[in-house]
Amino acid sequence: MLLDWALASLHHVLVFALVAVIAAELILIRPGLAGAAIARLGRLDAAYGALALLVIGAGAARLVWGLKGWDYYASNHSFWGKMIAFAAVGALSVPPSLAIARWRKRQKTHVNFSVPDAEILRARRFIHAEALLLVAILLFAAAMARGIGS
Repeated sequence: MLLDWALASLHHVLVFALVAVIAAELILIRPGLAGAAIARLGRLDAAYGALALLVIGAGAARLVWGLKGWDYYASNHSFWGKMIAFAAVGALSVPPSLAIARWRKRQKTHVNFSVPDAEILRARRFIHAEALLLVAILLFAAAMARGIGS
C-alpha cells in the first residue's frame, strides 16, 4: 500500500512539474526572444524532456508495482485514451524543441540574434496544443480513478 502511494505521489508531482515547465515555456517564447532568454529556454526544454521520461518511468512503475496492476489498466479505455493523448503531447513537443535547438545554434553564430516573430508564433501554437491535450490527460486520469472505461 505504501509503495502504491509513493509511486502515485511521484507520478503526480512529476506531471505537475511537466505542466509548470510547459507554462514557463509559453511565458518565455514570445516576440522579441533573444539573448540569455534563448539559452534559458534551451535548459527549460531539456528539463521538459527529462521530466517527460521520468513521468513515463513513474507511470510504468505504477503499472508493474502498483496495487491495480497491468490487468486493470490494459482493459481500461480511459487509460488508453490517456496514453494516446500523452503520445500526442510528445509528438507536438518535437517541433518546438527542434526550433529551440536551431535558435540556440543561430545565437552562437549571429551576434544580437533575435528569433523571428513568425517562428515564435509557430512554436507557441504547438505548445498551446500540448497544453490543451494535457487537459485531456487530466480528464482521462480522473475517469480512470473512478473506474470509468473499465
